[in-house]
Amino acid sequence: MSITAAEGFVAAGCHAGIKRRKFDMALIATDDLQPVPCAAVFTQNKFAAPPVELDRATLAANGNKAAAIIVNSGNANAGTGKPGYKDAQLMAAATGEALQVANSHVLVCSTGIIGTPLPMEPILTATPRLAKKLSVEGAHDAARGILTTDHEAKEVVVRGSTFTLGGMAKGCGMIAPNMATMLAFLTTDADVPLAVMQKALKAASDATFNTLNVDGATSTNDTAMLLASGKRGKADPDEFANALLAVCRDLTMKMARDAEGMTRIAHLTVTGAANEQEARIAAKNIVENNLVKCSWYGGDPYWGRLMAAAGSAGVDMNVDKSFVAYGGIKVAKSGVGIEHDGQALTEHMMGDEVEIEVFLGAGKGSARMIGIDLGPGYIKENSKTS
Repeated sequence: MSITAAEGFVAAGCHAGIKRRKFDMALIATDDLQPVPCAAVFTQNKFAAPPVELDRATLAANGNKAAAIIVNSGNANAGTGKPGYKDAQLMAAATGEALQVANSHVLVCSTGIIGTPLPMEPILTATPRLAKKLSVEGAHDAARGILTTDHEAKEVVVRGSTFTLGGMAKGCGMIAPNMATMLAFLTTDADVPLAVMQKALKAASDATFNTLNVDGATSTNDTAMLLASGKRGKADPDEFANALLAVCRDLTMKMARDAEGMTRIAHLTVTGAANEQEARIAAKNIVENNLVKCSWYGGDPYWGRLMAAAGSAGVDMNVDKSFVAYGGIKVAKSGVGIEHDGQALTEHMMGDEVEIEVFLGAGKGSARMIGIDLGPGYIKENSKTS
């Protein structure tokens, strides 16, 4: 169990026919079909998909509550205009009818190909079937139903002293900060005020989902939602926020390890920036640089590419005070290479995950970001519409 580990939730997944063989739909609902508080964060892409626009409007109108979330994969319902918005509404209506709940308490999410109309016939046919399959045991099927090019389902459970948090997510390509290309669904049985939920979800997303940068592409459909049944009573706000952070961090690393074509993960920290904003700008410029990403693929500690990427980010830098380190091993200082333990460096670079620090020498600002290498696997995956 994951999304149903917290008391008060049921789920289901199935193959509807959007894809040829794999599961392609999921449904999450409260077990009594009553609406509960829902916190949410969405993509910052201005070209947001109709489901995102609909969910924003739904939550704003109903006071941030939801009884069910219907999800399809294989088609993003993005770039589909007013007909796409109507299709999203039809998905909500079909779910409401199948569950006998108000459409205004149903949220809709889609992920997959952009610019192609939703195949509504299989979706509308499968929705009643999903509703009948809802159960606590349906969590894994639901986690399968939201996947696109992912290789495996991504699920996590964290148990606090008085509550449980469960979550599932999808995402492995078209991932950049300010939401990644991802859908994340989280549930808890804690009784937490909506304002606390929203603040905690935003903070956790900023510290985890928004640090993952696979390819610099911010999706049209990115969504993270947190539902709270309140069935186990009030929870300590700080403990809850820390548990939510742990859930989001675990899901983020599962997405990073399943990134399209990934062979190596880079944990980059930019330090010594003029401020945190400039640190984030520099970090983003580094992890999105194709030359840098190719060097990670080859396990090459090519520090000059890091400095060049940071130097082109338009942020303050004092080269004379700068340094670059891999795995704590300084390889460059003041803009030039320095002597270091080559054997230890090679061993670190050959690992599945590498730690990198780039110190800009301009202040005390810092930022962390998770980057992915670039190799043939990513190119193969994205050389055709998928």
